[in-house]
Amino acid sequence: MKSKLLRMLSAVLCTVLVFSLSAVAAESESPGMPVTVNAKSAILVDVSSGHVLAAMNEHERLYPASVTKIMTLLLVMEAIDSGELNLNDTVVTSPTAAAKGGSQIWLKEGETMTVDELLRATAIYSANDACEALGEHIAGSEEALVGMLNSRAAELGMKNTHFDNCTGLDDTSDTHLTTAYDISLMSVELLKHDLIRKYTTVWMDSLRDGATQLVNTNKLIRFYDGATGLKTGTTSKAGCCVAASAERSGTHLVAVVMGSPTSDDRFGAAKALLNWGFANYETVTPVPDTSLITDVTVIGGYKDSFTPKVESPGAMLLKKGSAGKLEQNVELAVDVQAPVAAGERVGTLTFKLDGETVAECPIVAPEEIKKLDFLEVLRRFLTSFASFTKDRG
Repeated sequence: MKSKLLRMLSAVLCTVLVFSLSAVAAESESPGMPVTVNAKSAILVDVSSGHVLAAMNEHERLYPASVTKIMTLLLVMEAIDSGELNLNDTVVTSPTAAAKGGSQIWLKEGETMTVDELLRATAIYSANDACEALGEHIAGSEEALVGMLNSRAAELGMKNTHFDNCTGLDDTSDTHLTTAYDISLMSVELLKHDLIRKYTTVWMDSLRDGATQLVNTNKLIRFYDGATGLKTGTTSKAGCCVAASAERSGTHLVAVVMGSPTSDDRFGAAKALLNWGFANYETVTPVPDTSLITDVTVIGGYKDSFTPKVESPGAMLLKKGSAGKLEQNVELAVDVQAPVAAGERVGTLTFKLDGETVAECPIVAPEEIKKLDFLEVLRRFLTSFASFTKDRG
């Protein structure tokens, strides 16, 4: 029974518990805001784990403006990764896309551009017409695109989000709303796609053989060390918003700021949050202490025992200076019944910090060990008997 239970758990991956993102916990408990933020809401999140490091009014529903485009960019990245879309694919501008107002590259109905060009226009310059053209190319129509946006938001657990369009224009809508927390969810998901940095980290670019200039709306890309993106947004209803991400020494953070009165306020708030995060946290990969691991006896197997291996805990975010305080505890089976599958879980190594579990790593069998059959048992008996007889002679 014990062996069966261990086999059921063999597929369980190393799970970082303390810094795993829990929507229920996040909604009921806020870690507070350690820096001055001139905005309606804000949040700071670790990209690798989704753990909320700092927050203020993070579940208040607000207008997101062009930060909305993160979701369209996510759909594009997923389509590229799945092979449904190619950067060299040609996109034909629809009447709907050509009619989009606000920030734009002045696409004309019927004009063609590649997916790559429209990604540059969307991610760098926040062009509404380019974003609409990209989205329609994936979904088939504006209505279908809105459905995809909301469906993907639901899948990501964005419980307080409703999209009316892909651009964030809110002049004709009172229901296009989301939260800083929900924006952090789609931001973290987008940043899982390394390709997006090819676009979100560019300060200046151009289209149409240099005739159309693109300057990144996110000033942090030029002025903040380690900036990786991600998206700005400004409308009269939304105020000034930004989802700003940056990576330093393996620590990747995203700060979401919504409803700042000025552009300088949003960038100042995002910078302050990121600075605080990098000053107080670090990403480490603890090394399991293999001296704690003893051999496991195999009952009825072709091998009598094996030395198990510990799956790596992976990188984890910790408060600076706390890595040296990590404690390791091992729970390990004394024996298992053959057959034993390669990778079968036989125990757990737990990392704890100040009594709290921060990671659990499976301890597994390094190879397959088959169950003894009758012929092998007989062969071993005869070999042992012959050896015993020889020694007595």
